[in-house]
Amino acid sequence: MRDSRILSAFQDLTHAPGALPLSQMPELLRPRELVFDTCKVGVVLRAVLLVQAFVAVAALFGAHSLWVWGSQLAMVTGAALPAVLAWLLTVCALKRPLSRLPMPMQWGAGIGLGALAGLYGCGMLAWMELVDPAPWLASAASGALLSAILVAALVWRTKARAPAGTRAQLAELQARIRPHFLFNTLNSAIALVREEPAKAENLLEDLSELFRHALADTKEAVPLWQELELAEHYLAIEQVRFGERLKVEWSIDASASKARLPSLILQPLVENAVKHGVEPSPEGAMVRISTKRRGGVVIIKVTNTVPAGSGRRGHGLALDNVRQRLTLLHDVQGRFQSALVNGVFQVRLEIPV
Repeated sequence: MRDSRILSAFQDLTHAPGALPLSQMPELLRPRELVFDTCKVGVVLRAVLLVQAFVAVAALFGAHSLWVWGSQLAMVTGAALPAVLAWLLTVCALKRPLSRLPMPMQWGAGIGLGALAGLYGCGMLAWMELVDPAPWLASAASGALLSAILVAALVWRTKARAPAGTRAQLAELQARIRPHFLFNTLNSAIALVREEPAKAENLLEDLSELFRHALADTKEAVPLWQELELAEHYLAIEQVRFGERLKVEWSIDASASKARLPSLILQPLVENAVKHGVEPSPEGAMVRISTKRRGGVVIIKVTNTVPAGSGRRGHGLALDNVRQRLTLLHDVQGRFQSALVNGVFQVRLEIPV
């Protein structure tokens, strides 16, 4: 479906007039580089798999048979796995103080902790009398090398994440609202001023709320209830425009309202529902927004009916942006799905609480 973005355009701002590159932004506006964010399930899983792959290859040296290789793999894994988990837990617990250090010192701290983790693993083997003599120096060097690779991966992830968030934030601050939407809203308010002044006032208040959110200094993550309020203001504006053609149904779970998600991530989904469900249909369409908490996961659904025979298809840029921002914030714990089934288009998001 063609993306419909009013407040949530995420185009590349590299060549946008008047836009400053990240290197020229004031120091206080630059995102702080939080390298040691190892508290996420996806990071832990990738780190364990990486170390296990190195262990499997290292066990091949000196293995003359599959049985010998399996024995060596089990022995080294018994030391490497607790060591890498100890490293991950330690840097997770210390991520805030470590993030305040200059980048070279962060690297040094990570590698130093890796060497200590290697010594810890070697100490376990020596304590169980599985190696004699204990390779202390080799274990410390291996731990330092693997931790350097892990830190490099975390730094790369941070650098890949910052530009996407910066471009999104700059796009929101630019507040590039579609002209026809703004003009339609103002014309609707003008038409209501004399006959229904209270309704016109409410319309302008809703428009003001949209501007306030677009121009605000958005954070990386906001509570779900804030996103739902913004969607409510937007739909209230479109209700004046489409009247009875726009039917809205809410199903909100209060226990899910505190879940965190990227700012202005719900807006393009609601806009798409109106753009491709209500606009092309003379009879209008039903837009449903629902949230539900299931254990430690919150499920968000945005659905809309699609008129029969509608052949309008877009590039899916808005959906791709939502998917990418959800992945950047929640990694493998966040899920995004979309499908068109029996004339109903549904977008489903799953985020951890």
